[in-house]
Amino acid sequence: MERQEIINKMNSIFCDVFDDDSIKISDNMTSADIEEWDSLNQITLVVNIEKIFNLKLNLVEIGKLENIGEMIELILRKTNP
Repeated sequence: MERQEIINKMNSIFCDVFDDDSIKISDNMTSADIEEWDSLNQITLVVNIEKIFNLKLNLVEIGKLENIGEMIELILRKTNP
């Protein structure tokens, strides 16, 4: 899977989870950039990412992520072994 395809799918996931079609994710975006990004929405994001990309993320992997760019890179590694 190409990086841009992951970005497009991730952007759709974020728009759905936060019910905001104006969201445009970027590599350096963090939870601090979206007011509604709380622990419940974090879980919803992870569940949706796992479903859409057909992969499993563990707590250690999730805990190490500093921003959206790192999340995209993790998905790239898991979808292109």
